[in-house]
Amino acid sequence: MEITELRPSLYMVRVEFGQLYLWRDGDAVTLVDTGVPGSAAAIAEALASLGLAPSAVERIVITHGHEDHAGAAEEVRSWHGAPVHVHEADAPFVTGETPRPEPVVTEFDAHLWEQISSLGLASTPPTTVDVLLHEGDELDFGGGARVLSIPGHTPGSVAVYLPEPRVLFTGDTIGTTPDGVVILGVFNQDEDQQLESFHRMAALDVETACIGHGGPVVTGAAVDPGNISTADRVVAILGVAVGVFSADQVVDETTNPLGPA
Repeated sequence: MEITELRPSLYMVRVEFGQLYLWRDGDAVTLVDTGVPGSAAAIAEALASLGLAPSAVERIVITHGHEDHAGAAEEVRSWHGAPVHVHEADAPFVTGETPRPEPVVTEFDAHLWEQISSLGLASTPPTTVDVLLHEGDELDFGGGARVLSIPGHTPGSVAVYLPEPRVLFTGDTIGTTPDGVVILGVFNQDEDQQLESFHRMAALDVETACIGHGGPVVTGAAVDPGNISTADRVVAILGVAVGVFSADQVVDETTNPLGPA
């Protein structure tokens, strides 16, 4: 576990695969995502490093239903019943009512998908969803958090926007490369929807963008969507996060085979 303070009240916690975020209002904590199954102990360690007990977790917000984001939600909920919030379109995947659909793997994603699949990440155990999220919902943390429906990566992907501190939690719709370039995420259900969702987020007044995989953008998070090309999707941000590729290998392995986008 590695915890990093990004700004007052906001922390990034790196776990076994990827990362999650912790927002602190006094002694009350909101978790945004929970990591893969088995990450609850790392989350408890992160809380303890801030002088907080597990009971400080007031709510759990899941950006989408993939196992590296919702995987430990039931474990954390079991501590004392902190409610799990998931968009209604992804809730059936999290509860186990419906199998999670596989992403549409493009030729750009295929090699990386093979590498990630070989890791054998555990599936999300059946998880109680206490609150179904919808477009425009407001959550009581960070001075008022607004839920944005951003389908594309999954049908029920959400971003969470805090207008007052200008913080945006993007889930996997946006990623960053090892050198900090903002890109579209990989392994998506509908890339056309994803691009629309990206444009929507790019129009927000954001100072800190909290990314699902890759480093967060701590200042100057405004992005020019015109600079996002199809070829950018091939950058292996997930592979770097778990050591599948080194940064140098990413450049070699993800050269666009079709030429310039």
